Amino acid sequence: MNVMRIKLLLVGVVLAAVQSTSMAAGDAEEGQKLAHTCLGCHGVKHYVNTYPTYKVPLIAGQHESYIIAALKAYRSKQRAHKTMQANASDLTDQNMEDVAAYFAGLGAEAKSGSKIADEPLAATCMTCHGPGGLSTIPTNPILAGQYESYIEQSLYSYRSGERKNPIMGGFASTLSDEDIGKLAEYFSAHNGPLRTAD
Repeated sequence: MNVMRIKLLLVGVVLAAVQSTSMAAGDAEEGQKLAHTCLGCHGVKHYVNTYPTYKVPLIAGQHESYIIAALKAYRSKQRAHKTMQANASDLTDQNMEDVAAYFAGLGAEAKSGSKIADEPLAATCMTCHGPGGLSTIPTNPILAGQYESYIEQSLYSYRSGERKNPIMGGFASTLSDEDIGKLAEYFSAHNGPLRTAD
């Protein structure tokens, strides 16, 4: 097999992997049945995590593939949060796909536009998270309209290594507390599809 065929084969494998990751196969009706525990926090407007203190994230309208990836990260303890780790540990991969399909289907209509002036530091984020935080890449979370305190907490967790992600960890390691505050304010001020789940 020549080098060109090997390269084409590798490209095919990568594309297949990306496609399978971005095209989740969840059953939203089944997910609704499984989501009762999730709604105890994610179904309450402005619900606050006690310590550290931040608003529990809006997940209705989030990308299905991203929700699956986040649940898997909690299950494998790549993300630190004892309640989420406990809940995710009981879910099969199919359960996660079903729950993700349910929450992804609850989003509001996304609107473009910013409520505040452009933040130069956010340009780097937009490579993966899209203009104004409206990510079109299914495995990358929508940031537009997410709670400011949650974005801050996420960036602190990536910076400290509490959340494991080589790209986000590397980026967050360069941020000051002031930078984190500016980015959180910037993305939370945008209009997006995220909302509290019903």
